[in-house]
Amino acid sequence: MKRFAFIIHPLTVADIARKFPWIRWLPEGLVEGVFRWAPPVRTARFAGIRSDYGQVEGLFVACPLTTRQMLSLPEEIVLPKVEAACRKAIAQGAQLIGLGAYTSIVGDAGLTLARRLPVPVTTGNSYTVATALEATRIAAAQLGHSLNRAAIAVVGATGSIGAVCSRLLAREAGDLTLVARQSDRLDRLAYRILHETGLSVRVMTDVAAALRRADIVVAVSSAAGAIIEPEYLKAGSLVCDVARPRDVSRRVSKERPDVLLIEGGVVKVPGDVDFGFNFGFPPGLAYACMAETMILALEGRRECFSLGRELFIDKVEEITRLARKHGFALAGLRSFDRPLRELDVERVRKSLFCPPRTALGSQELNVDNILQPGYNTKLKMVE
Repeated sequence: MKRFAFIIHPLTVADIARKFPWIRWLPEGLVEGVFRWAPPVRTARFAGIRSDYGQVEGLFVACPLTTRQMLSLPEEIVLPKVEAACRKAIAQGAQLIGLGAYTSIVGDAGLTLARRLPVPVTTGNSYTVATALEATRIAAAQLGHSLNRAAIAVVGATGSIGAVCSRLLAREAGDLTLVARQSDRLDRLAYRILHETGLSVRVMTDVAAALRRADIVVAVSSAAGAIIEPEYLKAGSLVCDVARPRDVSRRVSKERPDVLLIEGGVVKVPGDVDFGFNFGFPPGLAYACMAETMILALEGRRECFSLGRELFIDKVEEITRLARKHGFALAGLRSFDRPLRELDVERVRKSLFCPPRTALGSQELNVDNILQPGYNTKLKMVE
């Protein structure tokens, strides 16, 4: 039977503590320092992934570095740790390897690992893009947002996922804002989109300023923590958070009931599979990046499908077709690891027509504001 592996790592020390509860009593720096020297570990072996065209089995192999270590340690330390995890997977029969979370960034987004390893690797990012945009379209339609009329913002637009999301959205959008830290890369992407689609986009480096006017937000940055706070968001807006760790603060779900927050990239896997590992999902669901590796294994495509800093639109379209062929499908709409309820959608939809009192209550009341035409009317609407 065809076998693949997926490389994972703890996002935080809290993930390690789920396996070893006593660790929560130790300083995080101490835990990271010790686990830095730990070998890779096979955390699960699973079967039951079946389509009409075949079946495959898989492995999860864990690299012991946290997100913070992946981002802060020198590449000459991190890359060998990820490579060691890949080689452990190969020794256990893996013919194709998927790079999960921040292991997909190390070594120029998998290119260095692909040159060093005897089997192909993929980041899974092409299918992540496909499912994120599918979820965004579905949720936008439920809220009554039309992509060609809504103000859309992509946070992390110059990353590999963000850039191709932006280019695909530009085919449908009429108002698109690209948000990232480096203005020169933003300018190059904006010029490319103008050349490809004829759409002139906004570019911004200030996340808060960009999101205050956005009806739809696609968050795909590689930040180590939350960069989208409740006060940044417009009432009635939709936010699709594709990033892991999440770009969106948990405060948003608690403090902004007038914002629809969904996760991008969670899919239903065909067959009867038990991953033997808790991702916070019901049985049979997986991240799209994992699913891409499964799809390629089922298809017998032993190739480096999604790799490097640039993703290709034709690859996104191809993996979408292959996913449908093998029975992979978006797992509905989810928000912070739970299914989205119709009640949640309806509450946000209503806020589009009846803004919450805080919409004006948060503004400073002064004479200049009161003298503005129409201000008294606005006050009456909130009373």
